[in-house]
Amino acid sequence: MINTGGSFSLAGKRGLIIGLANEHSIAYGCAAVLKKKGASLVVSCVNEKAQTFVAPLAAELEAPLIVCNVEQDDALESLVNASVSHLGQIDFLIHSIAWAPKEDLHGRVIDSSAAGFLQAMNISCHSFARLARLCEPHLSQSASLITMSYLGADEAVANYGLMGPVKAALESLVRYLAMEMGQSGHRVHAMSPGPVPTRAASGLQDFDALMSKAVARSPLGRLVSLDEIGQLAAFLVSDASSGMTGQTLYVDAGYHIVN
Repeated sequence: MINTGGSFSLAGKRGLIIGLANEHSIAYGCAAVLKKKGASLVVSCVNEKAQTFVAPLAAELEAPLIVCNVEQDDALESLVNASVSHLGQIDFLIHSIAWAPKEDLHGRVIDSSAAGFLQAMNISCHSFARLARLCEPHLSQSASLITMSYLGADEAVANYGLMGPVKAALESLVRYLAMEMGQSGHRVHAMSPGPVPTRAASGLQDFDALMSKAVARSPLGRLVSLDEIGQLAAFLVSDASSGMTGQTLYVDAGYHIVN
């Protein structure tokens, strides 16, 4: 259950959240918290199949739902145009999509195909840069752009495979976007949640073991919740974080500090 209360308001903030898959997705956790705090949203999912599961959530969020497969020509441009038409301007963007072909994800990185590596990089990393460019003319002053990373970007995590190098590129991209967009007052961050049981994470080999290890080793002795992930996103969207940009912020019960 997502506890969406909190001590500050996002009333008047307007933004786009991409990557809703179901009620267990990180994108939905963020959307639920931001909506409760007063933000106005547009949300997206990847295809018509996902739309079946996401449409009731979008209705609950009182948010237009747009299908957007980032690999399709002009899909992102259409998404941004529709979002601006509904919202007027964009105060925040939350990018929560990642994908790699299963055969490349489950194999050794050294054996990954060029096509699979490039596809994973396009969907999981470069789409964030494309979204930032398309949103840029419509961003309000001090807008926040947020994407999702994982510890495997910084450390070699067993069975995370191909996504490790891709997420490392994403975190580097965040730093460059922060440098380039900071001249206009815009802020860019990566959030790095600990393992949570999402549909996307279930595609990783031995994910249950990864979650068990996080519980056993993290200083707080537990997994984080979607609410806790959403609360961090809300802080980064809010004016309370106005002096921060270019960071990767962990919300993982402290797991990243142990070896």
